[in-house]
Amino acid sequence: MKKRLLSLACASTFALASSAVLADSLKIGTEGGYPPWSMVDAAGQVIGFDADVGEALCQKLGNECTFTVQAFDSLIPSLNAKRFDLIISGMSYTPERAERINFSIPYAVEDAIFILPAKGELRQVATSEDLFAGLAGKTIGVQGGTTHGAYLRQQAPKADVRDYETLDQMQIDLDAGRLDGTFADLTSQSRFLKKMKNEDYALSELVIKGSSAPETLGYGIAVGIHKDQTELKAKVDAALCALIEDGTIKSASEKWFDIDIANYEACTAQP
Repeated sequence: MKKRLLSLACASTFALASSAVLADSLKIGTEGGYPPWSMVDAAGQVIGFDADVGEALCQKLGNECTFTVQAFDSLIPSLNAKRFDLIISGMSYTPERAERINFSIPYAVEDAIFILPAKGELRQVATSEDLFAGLAGKTIGVQGGTTHGAYLRQQAPKADVRDYETLDQMQIDLDAGRLDGTFADLTSQSRFLKKMKNEDYALSELVIKGSSAPETLGYGIAVGIHKDQTELKAKVDAALCALIEDGTIKSASEKWFDIDIANYEACTAQP
């Protein structure tokens, strides 16, 4: 999503038992600025859905793990440079990304939605065709480097799509009236509206299903793994399946999103 490394070089260590099955310690790359998926608290600890999934995954693998926080669009290059072992950062499994890295099974599914003027007709349109046509000439904020930006530019070429390094920056501009709307995942947009001071905006009635355009929006949220780490991928897949089956992913998603986004088909049908 972004280019600049965050100045914060955060490492949040979980007190987990080490194991000879994999390296004693696994390093996890995450963004740390995409609430409620991944964020850094006042104590410098990574918290959020990604942190809970990472902790549970490492417990299942029997390894100690540390989080490294940096800009989203530097995560894949850093993984390929082997600065860390895994990416757990709300990352969608897309064909384009899969050319550069391996992905685990998609353990969670996520839809996307717009925030638009509450009293505008555009917010209430019933079809995606009408919605995208109505965005012509509108300035819509997205987080740079995300599937949302690529999808919106494809579907609404006459819209002015503006990239932001973080969701917080994008939402500040929306709150200040410098944007006509924003486009991001449903969970993050819903969270922002709850704390937004400007009541002139609301969620669009139309939800963009991730499954409607998997080639752009992706097959779901997955763990990024280096191409040559085939054994690690197999172990991560097995651990994630266990976490889906025992309800851990469900519990984490309900804790952070108030909804269940676990992908119950992940272990029986892969992209």
